[in-house]
Amino acid sequence: MSLVHRIYVQKKEDYAVEEKSIFMDIVNNLQIKGLKQLHLINRYDVQGIDENTLKRCMNTVFSEPSVDDVIDLNTDNYDVCFAVEYLPGQYDQRADSCEQCIRLLDSKSQPAVRSAKVYCLNGDFGKEDIDRIKEYLINPVESQEASMERFSRS
Repeated sequence: MSLVHRIYVQKKEDYAVEEKSIFMDIVNNLQIKGLKQLHLINRYDVQGIDENTLKRCMNTVFSEPSVDDVIDLNTDNYDVCFAVEYLPGQYDQRADSCEQCIRLLDSKSQPAVRSAKVYCLNGDFGKEDIDRIKEYLINPVESQEASMERFSRS
């Protein structure tokens, strides 16, 4: 099995519309007033491409430099971080689009991409609040909580 590259992409503050909307939903609809900060990060696990192709794809396939930042996620900076991914068998349009774009840039590669949304929260809230937030954000018909563990060479 080949190396899995993990990429984290976050919208720049001026373009973080979805992030701001989810924050307001949680504070207003779930009445979790202790939530002080929410960051929404798109995670891509990419396999089947070489380092050169990865570099070419970083600012064309996975991010748009004018509105996105490719980041190194340090979960220690947050009170809680969790990821949400599609269930096996569910269509992941974001991952499929990435695979197609990678093939356009490098026709010899056989990319496999999995995507997830990572939610990083700071604030004054308890386990019950976290459970309510997860229940609100994870639709069990199509998605599940994903592992936050990093991949390594196999």
